[in-house]
Amino acid sequence: MKTIVIWFLLGINLILAQEKPNIIFILTDDQSYGMLGCTGNSVVQTPHIDKLAEQGILFTNAHITSAICTPSRISILLSQFERKHGVNFNSGTSVSQEAWEQSYPMVMRRAGYYTGWIGKNHAPVGEGGYAGGLMEESFDYWYAGHGHIGFYPKDRHKIFNDALASTQPEVINEGINDFLDNNERRLKGAIQFLEQRPEEKPFMLSVNFNLPHSAGTSSMALRDTDDAIYKTRYRDENIALPGNYIAKADIVEPKLPANLLRVEDRQKSYSFVDTPNALKERLIRQYQAMHGIDRLVGNLTTKLKDLNIAKNTIIIFTSDHGLFMGEQGLGGKSLCYEKTTHVPLIVMNPMVKRKNKGLKSDALVQSIDIAPTMLTMADISIPVEFQGKDITNLIHGNHQEPRKYVFTENLWSTQFGNPRCESVQSKEWKYIRYYKNNTFSASKKIATAKQLGIKENKMLYAVHDPDIAVYRNYIEAPIQGEQPVYEELYNLSEDPNELVNRIDNSNDSGMLNELRSVWKTEIINARGSGAPKVLRYTNDSHPHGQH
Repeated sequence: MKTIVIWFLLGINLILAQEKPNIIFILTDDQSYGMLGCTGNSVVQTPHIDKLAEQGILFTNAHITSAICTPSRISILLSQFERKHGVNFNSGTSVSQEAWEQSYPMVMRRAGYYTGWIGKNHAPVGEGGYAGGLMEESFDYWYAGHGHIGFYPKDRHKIFNDALASTQPEVINEGINDFLDNNERRLKGAIQFLEQRPEEKPFMLSVNFNLPHSAGTSSMALRDTDDAIYKTRYRDENIALPGNYIAKADIVEPKLPANLLRVEDRQKSYSFVDTPNALKERLIRQYQAMHGIDRLVGNLTTKLKDLNIAKNTIIIFTSDHGLFMGEQGLGGKSLCYEKTTHVPLIVMNPMVKRKNKGLKSDALVQSIDIAPTMLTMADISIPVEFQGKDITNLIHGNHQEPRKYVFTENLWSTQFGNPRCESVQSKEWKYIRYYKNNTFSASKKIATAKQLGIKENKMLYAVHDPDIAVYRNYIEAPIQGEQPVYEELYNLSEDPNELVNRIDNSNDSGMLNELRSVWKTEIINARGSGAPKVLRYTNDSHPHGQH
């Protein structure tokens, strides 16, 4: 009798496991909020992504936590602010295995999900970071490259060599088909711990693009093998310049003081914003890339229907941050303005009631909310280490909002001239504070590299052990009393483009004092307690570590 009961309980558990939803999380790279049809772009054609919004919910006030690839992506994985997880390009650290065990892929895998990772990985995890192998070992299916994968992934990473396609969206699409469909052509490069996806288990698939990022769009080469959309699409369109665009030659007064944001040290990859013609060319390429990503989404939804799993598969779509395209003379990211922190977030859950499909929510949500929300939808307990909020109630049409304020930060202050800054904002107001920028000049480093025949990238991107202490001070100093050297206050309801700094407006002094107080609370909450769970990962400790 005891044996029968055990088998009966096992049968119930199997049925429950089968009833758990599949989840596909799609993450684009450097995609600003307004680069979709459903977010107001009248040029780029994204009907399949727009349809996800029509069948789910579009969050119109979603923000990342750090406007740069690596810390933002780790924040999504761990549901933590960068100030807590402690990893950036200048941090000299990688995510420790202890911290990684509480990432959403690891938690879901332990809970019985079959997990996959496809496309780009820009999160150094474990001993040795990218070269350590922990990331690859953490998934049941791995078809990805570390760092940038470019528009032609085969040019950078051998793992993609067996793909029939050569362009990024199409190569990633082949990986998705290989993961989902056991009857699909097998990709020899993919790392699989099982010969095929178990159809009785729910799956969690993370799809990560390196588009429309400059590393991808700058490498588009109009090759004979490229699809027509990457050659001619949008080239006959009247491509308008972004609102408030200022060419470099026309800048009279910089958006920020010159000693704070040093434009002369900006990364070369953003020089396309300096002239209208170069900017239009880049916009065309970004739109083409988004067109390809949208086609992939269409192929994905069709594949799910063909496999008869569409009704039980949740799709989440967002970006790791936005990008300045010459607005107010700015180029790049790593700031706390709306253009860099505001991203599209779509959650399409086919199991919600029909009346809750096609919703739009202006609730203040953040990228760190994605992981706890996925776990809740999968009926998995949320780790205590998570700092994000579960927003499933909004997905189901309820209106209880997770927070009154959003906190964002930039701790990537390097020789490229980016200032350290933090921001708190409500739906109506935003307060930004900046700290002294005393980093050494990139342009001077480049000049020295040329004189001595040193590779520029070695000079510019190498991180050494003393840099760990500098970065740690960036984290702690504002909490310990470091004062800002510059502040901004914006009325977002009246000035959504953040054109008029009202910091010296006496009529707004009450709001300024309120947000200064909110900042102190939010930065302490973002920091959390205890030392960051990281490992040393510098050019000193791992000289061949693919930094």
